[in-house]
Amino acid sequence: LFLDEIESMPMQMQIKLLRVLQERVVERLGSNQAVQVNTRVVAATKADLRAAAELGQFRADLYYRLNVVTLELPPLRERREDIPLLFEHFVAQAALRFEREAIPPTPAEMAGLMAYPWPGNVRELRNLAERHVLGLGCRPGEGGHDMAPPAALPLAQAVEQFERALIADALRRHDGNLTRAGESLGIAKTTLFDKVRKYGLSS
Repeated sequence: LFLDEIESMPMQMQIKLLRVLQERVVERLGSNQAVQVNTRVVAATKADLRAAAELGQFRADLYYRLNVVTLELPPLRERREDIPLLFEHFVAQAALRFEREAIPPTPAEMAGLMAYPWPGNVRELRNLAERHVLGLGCRPGEGGHDMAPPAALPLAQAVEQFERALIADALRRHDGNLTRAGESLGIAKTTLFDKVRKYGLSS
């Protein structure tokens, strides 16, 4: 069972969830008969649940019950090399869903994706991929009033981020083969090798 944004769960619901986790029983709606369950729970949060528990904003007993194994996933802006692969994946999903052609972004559009701060994280990227497939544009920050404006990155930094993402994507597509990846990028193998070392990529 995956519980997203668990910090938003009301206190009364937290009590019920804690009981299920402790006693491993539930009662179906309209029934007073307990049913045994064996469920593994994965919870996601954007908040500091420990601090919320200390402030009384989240049940401490539920926090400690859930906090068995913690995985920290950096925000999208801190792993920009994942953007091309994720966007390609979301575009393919949206194309199947909407029965449209999966048109890849132009280099200029990809540069915009790489420079954007992604306040809405992966979910915002997925929404943008759907808009792209529907022909509604591929400019991040559009289509929602709560999205922040594009980041004001220096040109050199934006170019480096874009180049790093392109190289990482080429290496992925060619299974780490430097010769084929270099040919697809139009650069020599030695040049590509230097850039792989520069950006700390693995071939």
